Amino acid sequence: MDRSFVSAEALMATLRNGEVTSVELTDEAISRIESDDKAINAICVPDFDRARAAARKADEARASGEDRPLLGIPMTVKESYNIAGLPTTWGMPQHANYLPAEDAVVVSRLKAAGAVILGKTNVPLMLQDWQSFNEIYGTTNNPWDHSRTPGGSSGGSAAALASGFGALSIGSDLAGSLRNPAHFCGVYAHKPTFGLVPARGMVPPRAPALPVEGDLGVCGPMARTARDLTLLLDVMAGPDPLTLGVAYDLSLPPARHQKFSDFRVLVLDEHPLIATGTEVRAGVNRVAAALVDGGAHVERSSPLLPDLTEAAILYAKLMFSNSGARVPDERYKQLQDLAAGLSPDDLSLNAAWLRGMVLSHREWIQADTRREVHRQLWRKLFNEFDAVVCPCSSTPAFPHDHTPDRGKRQIDIDGVDHPADTQSVWAGLATMPGLPATAIPAGRSPDGLPVGVQLIGPMFEDRTPLRLAELLEQTIGGFEAPKSGP
Repeated sequence: MDRSFVSAEALMATLRNGEVTSVELTDEAISRIESDDKAINAICVPDFDRARAAARKADEARASGEDRPLLGIPMTVKESYNIAGLPTTWGMPQHANYLPAEDAVVVSRLKAAGAVILGKTNVPLMLQDWQSFNEIYGTTNNPWDHSRTPGGSSGGSAAALASGFGALSIGSDLAGSLRNPAHFCGVYAHKPTFGLVPARGMVPPRAPALPVEGDLGVCGPMARTARDLTLLLDVMAGPDPLTLGVAYDLSLPPARHQKFSDFRVLVLDEHPLIATGTEVRAGVNRVAAALVDGGAHVERSSPLLPDLTEAAILYAKLMFSNSGARVPDERYKQLQDLAAGLSPDDLSLNAAWLRGMVLSHREWIQADTRREVHRQLWRKLFNEFDAVVCPCSSTPAFPHDHTPDRGKRQIDIDGVDHPADTQSVWAGLATMPGLPATAIPAGRSPDGLPVGVQLIGPMFEDRTPLRLAELLEQTIGGFEAPKSGP
């Protein structure tokens, strides 16, 4: 029996019923990786010996009466998470041999829940690309079309799931790094509310694993079903014990509704700063039609929606201020000079990126204050709506493009070239205010490529978009195994 694409939830049922062992599931997953990953290159750091040992322990634990949330489930982990004894490089050649001594907090939670970790998945250099390639591990291909990217920076995890390499995976998201690969590969991902999942140990190589949340970025689950996202999020979520001094059980509020007819949904398919491709717009409309057919209250516009242009500019400044803090002094001075030369009237995204790189602390506080204003606007919107449906990005997966100067990369949207990085504005819609967002499959393009959308929900009400994702999966379908590739 081929169980490569069976959900984690279904696999747990077979394990509990004694129909299969973790050792069998793990051997099947390893066999598929060894057979098919040559063409995909999703698993950059296999850990098969320790996976088999963990599977044996899981079977022994179950035989003794234990039943943990992920006991015996094979899965993968993004390369950027520390796992004791495995390389953490973030794709940087100078750190190719770095082996952290301790697991990231989330990894330790996975192990405590009984997960069997098959290995690590590929990433772009320093996690800073919408593709997944680096000098150490090479290029990861999209399982649907090997000439295209699976996305980044959690592209290896998305490709692994779409290829049947384990039932679950975990990634991270600052500029759509969970949602965009899910959209490109036809799987599910959830960007949690900011601060919900601890990031300690999801750090660049040799950086100290501190109990500090970096601004904007989050750690989150990836899966092939919506219910599996919830299963995995429940294992990952909860404050870092080092910030409280004690372990902490987190109880998120339940989903606002359980059926379509009770949901109030705002649907967006246009952004003032970037075009939306025909294939993606069709996916958004497919979801909107399903919501209407299910009796949900659907609107296409609202005066309560925060200004999308201001939100994108603010997001760009906050995001790039993180990057500016890490550039060498000489380069930082050059950036300061470039930013000083900008016209005060230049309100473009490029100008916002440059200004963000050199924000003073005073300017950052001002930007952070504007962010709080936007959060308040979102709270008001979510008094009238339960979720917002919108694109993850403007197109399906694009062809590999390793042009060294990212500023010169273009993306074709309905026959017109656009700067590739401008697509990040859709990711920033949820990232800047710290809102939860669930990426779901929404059909395929005429070329057969997956198309996804994101469901944005109220802060710390992650279960609401996750429940809506379940309902949509039941209605329009969800993950399908790739028809091309291996």
